[in-house]
Amino acid sequence: MNEQERKIEEQNLQTTCNYLNQKIEEMETSIFEDVEKIKEFRRYAWENKGGMDKQELNAVRTDNEQEAILLLRERDYFKKLLKIKDSPYFASIVVDNEQNKKQKIYIGMTYLKDENLDNLIYDWRAPICSIFYDYETGPCSYEAPMGRITTHLHQKRQYKIELQKLKRIIDSDLNIDDELLQEVLASESSDKMKNIVTTIQQEQNSVIRNTKDKHLIVQGIAGSGKTSVALHRIAFLLYKIKNLTADKVLIFSPNQIFTEYIANVLPELGEENTLQTTFHDYLNKMIKEYKSVESYIDFLNRHYQGKNANSSTLKYKQSNEIIKDLEAFVIDLENKTFFQHDITENKIYFYSKEELNELFHQRYSSVPFFERLEQMAIKFSENNYRGSKKKKATYHKLLLESLEFKKDYKTILEMFYRSPFFQENLLEKDILNLRNNKQIAYDDALLLVYLKGIMEGFYYEKYIEQVVIDEAQDYSYLQYIILSKIFKKSSFTLLGDTNQNINPFYNYETLEELTKIFPGKYIELTKTYRSSEEIIEYANKILNLNHVCAIRKNTNKPVRLRNNKDTLKKDIQHLKENYKSLAIITKNEESAKRLYEELKKDFQLSYLDIHSEDFIKDFVILPAYLAKGLEFDAVMIYQDKENYFTKEEKKLYYVAVTRAQHELYIYE
Repeated sequence: MNEQERKIEEQNLQTTCNYLNQKIEEMETSIFEDVEKIKEFRRYAWENKGGMDKQELNAVRTDNEQEAILLLRERDYFKKLLKIKDSPYFASIVVDNEQNKKQKIYIGMTYLKDENLDNLIYDWRAPICSIFYDYETGPCSYEAPMGRITTHLHQKRQYKIELQKLKRIIDSDLNIDDELLQEVLASESSDKMKNIVTTIQQEQNSVIRNTKDKHLIVQGIAGSGKTSVALHRIAFLLYKIKNLTADKVLIFSPNQIFTEYIANVLPELGEENTLQTTFHDYLNKMIKEYKSVESYIDFLNRHYQGKNANSSTLKYKQSNEIIKDLEAFVIDLENKTFFQHDITENKIYFYSKEELNELFHQRYSSVPFFERLEQMAIKFSENNYRGSKKKKATYHKLLLESLEFKKDYKTILEMFYRSPFFQENLLEKDILNLRNNKQIAYDDALLLVYLKGIMEGFYYEKYIEQVVIDEAQDYSYLQYIILSKIFKKSSFTLLGDTNQNINPFYNYETLEELTKIFPGKYIELTKTYRSSEEIIEYANKILNLNHVCAIRKNTNKPVRLRNNKDTLKKDIQHLKENYKSLAIITKNEESAKRLYEELKKDFQLSYLDIHSEDFIKDFVILPAYLAKGLEFDAVMIYQDKENYFTKEEKKLYYVAVTRAQHELYIYE
């Protein structure tokens, strides 16, 4: 770049920063004045409410609410401007405008307009900005509100700006393997996940900006940025979809550790954090028959520590096959259930058992089992009490007594396990445990929730419009059926990797199978941005993969294999001196805890288990099934004679290996 062009860029930055500083000062004053105005407005309404009629009072309230909404929007925008103050934009493109003249567009985290309402900075989510992520220089197009716009991309440029000073300018024709991306990849990881808005790649952008398909299912290899893509997609949807707010978006996370790890990304992008939950939270919400529900991680820990007894039964309980068997059992139960005697309410209103059976088996046959009783009770109450439902509970009790059937799901699940529809043999002690234990096992909990759903109707979340599920491969087909019923009107974005499935009893050939439940688009992310080439080559051998393409430059740091524990502390010291974050990953919790107790005398480190909610990445020890979604500068895989990864656990081993960014040590 010649000196004249550099000066033009520096002058533009100075002009933008001057206007930005001025805008922040003005908004700071106006927001304070608006807050005082609303306070005064409310004070006036309160003091004069006695002299106003209802219509006037409602008008004042409406005006007050509108003022508050506008103030809230202004305050949110003010916060976004504060975030970009030191670095207003990170990229620019030069394209042909409608008059075929070259137009330069600067791209930042949020927009900034001058007094003539011309854009000094475009929000990265604006339609035209997709060109930066999707195209090399040359012919290009983008999706605008009025349709597809074709233009020509003359220049694509990236900037490094610190404290309103231009540090570096990079012209790039490609997004992949460019200089800035390499710099980002070479940097050390931090305690929290960062946004990737400056380095979004073309394949990632296709997921982030997709609004044509109601459902998206994304298969992405380890390190392809699935979680980052999911969060940037949420930020894009909040920008793009009218009236979509953060409280209408729900993220399903693997665990609380992961939730804390991603907590900074949306705020960095200028958006509020969305609602977050785990599937375990929903199991607890839907199961009241037990004091607690075993978590998925505890279920895995039970297996990897060798405490699961009958693997054949566990595999069947989580299979697709059992779904049909349970449904067939319920249909058979319905067909064999009849009212045994007539009912009379208040010694006046009489219904014969024949009439009740006709209503139950014919008129209300399309309604779930227990919902039929609800509908019948409402109908009888309304018919006999001038449309009132006040006697619904009375009729419901009479109907249950006539059926001689208790609404006891523990008993019904036991009946299923003892029936010919259940294709395995459960020991009597296991069935009795189901009745007597205060905690229900994870595998039983899934079946109990589905049983309740098909017998009384599923719990419905009507306010959630977007559902995002990370680590999608860890959810069984039955879980997705349950979720599709709970969020029946929501759009789903599912992201996962079948190579990272750590459930030993359930596996997908491909996540494309889920399009049967969520008809939509299936996309694959095939490039990894996390690990060095040497680590990727080692990871490939574990699962015999060849489709992984490393973007990081070669580090010339081979994967180091150790068969002697003597060098462990020396290796730890070396990695701690050279990297910001280090993790020791073991097969299970037992092994992690034992090693933690041994090392805490010599090192300051954290131990992570299912109950951990936060952690510092400097130095941690954790089991492999808690490491999913996390990444560290350096990783040590630790195995001993008591706890080592078997051939059947190679996917869990693959997960552990692919957490490493720069260096990997294997102790075995």
